[in-house]
Amino acid sequence: MNQSKKWKLIESEQLVKDKWADVRKNVYQKGDGSLIEPFYIYGFPDYATALAITRDGKVIVERVYRPGLDVVALELPGGCVDASDKSLEDAMSRELLEETGYRFDHVEYLGSISPNPTTNTNVMRMFLATGGLYDASAVLDADEDIEVQLFEWDDFIEAFKNQQFVQSMQTSTILYALMKLNKLVIF
Repeated sequence: MNQSKKWKLIESEQLVKDKWADVRKNVYQKGDGSLIEPFYIYGFPDYATALAITRDGKVIVERVYRPGLDVVALELPGGCVDASDKSLEDAMSRELLEETGYRFDHVEYLGSISPNPTTNTNVMRMFLATGGLYDASAVLDADEDIEVQLFEWDDFIEAFKNQQFVQSMQTSTILYALMKLNKLVIF
């Protein structure tokens, strides 16, 4: 990146700081000397999400309420990467087990994307999880209110085509996983 394009941070005021959000009101100076103010920066934890496929070829989908849009949405399993996670793959495996009760033979990292590099500091880590087997002894996260559903492959693709997945980072995960599986279909 051409460093002359970077803005210079002049001032930063902490507005909110807790375990879920870090909101700052900043003042930046551009290369031409002009100031950009206020400019809000939103710090959130990094996330991980996976297109998760069971051993018998079903796709694990969650139905969950999202207050921001006031909708019940279809989503992929996932959640925050914790500092205690030994690796990104461990974080994804933990989230899969906590949310769905499934353990996977293979959890493959597909890369990372940003929800909004203009204002957000976090990234979404994308995965493809295969060989899922339900573990009846798994302890699901009591703080979650998730309905786990198993979709046949064709039903999953149809739901995706019909834009039933509204979380943009998860739709990107679906696309990257479909590319990895050589199943990306132009529609």
